[in-house]
Amino acid sequence: MTAAFSEAGGGRARKHWGWGYADLQPDRAGLEAIAAALGERLGLGDGRIEQPVGLEHVLATVPRTRLRPPNSLADLFSDDPAERATRSLGKAYRDVVRGFRGRFDHVSDLVALPGSEQELAEILEWCGDSGVAAIPYGGGTSVVGGVEPRLGRGYRGAVTIDMARFNRLWDLDLRSRSARLGAGIRGPDLEAQLRPHGLTLRHFPQSFEYSTLGGWIATRAGGHFATLRTHIDDLVESVRAITPIGEWESRRLPGSGAGPSPDRMLIGSEGILGVITEAWVRVRPRPTHKVSCGVQFDDFSAGAEAVRALAQSDLNPANCRLLDPLEAATSGAGSGRTALLVLGFESAFAPVEEPMRLALECVREHGGRPGDQVGTGERGAEAATARGEDVVDSWRSAFLGAPYLRDGLVACGVLSETFETAITWDRFAEFHGRVIEAARRAVAEVCGGPAEGPGSPRISARFTHVYPDGPAPYYTILAPARRGGEIEQWDEIKAAVSEAVIAGGGTITHHHAVGRDHRPWYDRQRPEPFAVALGAAKRAVDPAAILNPGVLIAP
Repeated sequence: MTAAFSEAGGGRARKHWGWGYADLQPDRAGLEAIAAALGERLGLGDGRIEQPVGLEHVLATVPRTRLRPPNSLADLFSDDPAERATRSLGKAYRDVVRGFRGRFDHVSDLVALPGSEQELAEILEWCGDSGVAAIPYGGGTSVVGGVEPRLGRGYRGAVTIDMARFNRLWDLDLRSRSARLGAGIRGPDLEAQLRPHGLTLRHFPQSFEYSTLGGWIATRAGGHFATLRTHIDDLVESVRAITPIGEWESRRLPGSGAGPSPDRMLIGSEGILGVITEAWVRVRPRPTHKVSCGVQFDDFSAGAEAVRALAQSDLNPANCRLLDPLEAATSGAGSGRTALLVLGFESAFAPVEEPMRLALECVREHGGRPGDQVGTGERGAEAATARGEDVVDSWRSAFLGAPYLRDGLVACGVLSETFETAITWDRFAEFHGRVIEAARRAVAEVCGGPAEGPGSPRISARFTHVYPDGPAPYYTILAPARRGGEIEQWDEIKAAVSEAVIAGGGTITHHHAVGRDHRPWYDRQRPEPFAVALGAAKRAVDPAAILNPGVLIAP
C-alpha cells in the first residue's frame, strides 16, 4: 500500500481539524483579532485563545488499520494515518470541535483513490466480498455526518473512496450547451475548465472552494441562485454511477416523462445507491450584465413580505437574500438596527437595469429603502469597495469567509451552529417564531449566561433561497461555549431546534443533506411507504449494504 497520495491534496496539506488547508489557518495575531472583534461587536468570548491539538498527537492516536487489500489492488489504497484521519471528519461544528481537540473517534481503515471506473468497481467488489463499508468522498465538506465512518455493527472496517482523480471536463456539447464532467472536480477547477469556452455552471454553494460536482449531486446541494435554478437538480442532464451490481447511467435528455427518473433517484442519494463518477450538466454563457442593491427594512417581517412579493412577481432575481438586523450586523453589512435585503440581477444577453427598477418599485411598496445600485462586474464592485459603500460586497465577503471564521470561533470559546429549512409562506410567521423561541430556550438552558446584553446568545436569521410558495430560512446561533463540553452543548441545541422544525411542518434540511446527524428527523419526515421503497432499492443495488451505512436509512 502507498504511504500517501500526491494527487489528493494537490501538494498542499489539508487542515486536520477544520476548514481548508493547513497554511490558511489564522496565526496567533489573527486569532487575537477575531477574539477582540467578538468581544467588541457581540460581547462573546472570554479573551482566552486555545490552540488545536497538533497533527503529530492526532497521528499517534490513530489506530492501525484492520484491513489489508489484495496485492492486485494495493496501489489503490493508503493506510497512511494522516490520509485516513483527514477524511474521517466532515465540517459540521461538532466535527471541527472534535478535530480541534484531537478526538477522531471513527477513522477509516484505508483510503482508496481510484483513477478509473474499472478500479472503482474492483474496490467495491472487494469491499462487498470482505464485509467492508465503502464511503464515497468528494471534498469532505459535509456538515451532517455524511463522510464519517460511524458504521454500527457487522462491518470488518471502512474504506473511504476519494474521487479526486475524476476531476476533468471530459466533453463539451456547445450546440446543446452541456458539459460532461468528472464527479471529483472541485468548484474552482470546474469553473476554470469552462471559462475558456465563455461558459459557467453558475452553481456556487458556500462550500464551493472545496466541494465537488459529485458531492453536489449526491446531496442535492443548493447554489447561489436565490430563485429559479436553486438546486443542482435543475442543472443535471444525466448522471453516471458505479454500483456494487454494475453501472447506472441515465439517458442524456433535456426532459423525459418515462416513469420515475433514474437521475432523481441518484440526486440526493448521499452515496447509498452508488458512487457517482460523472454527469452531463447544463451550462450557460458567463453573465456580462450585473447589478445589485442593498435594501433596508425596519424589521425582518416587513422584509419577508417584500421578498414574498418579489418571489411571486416572475422577476426572478439571481440574488434575493434577506438578513435580519443581527445577521446584517454580524456580517458587517448593516448597523444592527434594520433588516437588509441583498438583491441582484444578472444576464449574459441583456441589460438588467429594468428588472431591478421594477423590483425596487415592489420593495418600496413594502417599506423598503434601497441604497445605491452597484454593477458587480469587473469594475463596479472594485470601485464600490474602494468607496466603502457596497453593503452587498460586505455580505458576500462575510458569506464566503464564514467557514474560516468558525474555526476561529472554536479557538475563542464561542459555540457556532447553523440550521436551515423551508416552509410555505402561509405558515412562515408562526413557524419562524416557534423556531426562534425553541432555539432561545435551548441555548439558555445549555449555555447559561445573561438572556440579553453583552455575553448573551445571538440567534439570527436570513433567507438563502425563496420560492413563489415559500422561503428557505437559515438560522445562526452564537453563544458562549463550555470549553471541553461543546459537543454535548451542540447535541442538545441541535435536537431541540430539529424538533421544532419538524413539529412546525418544515423540512429537516433544505440544502445541507441528511447524513447521519439529520436521520432521526428525516425518518419522521418521509412517508413510510417511501421509506420501504428506498430500503428495497438499496438492497437491490447494494445487497451487502456496504455503501455509506447509516446515511438516509438504517445501517
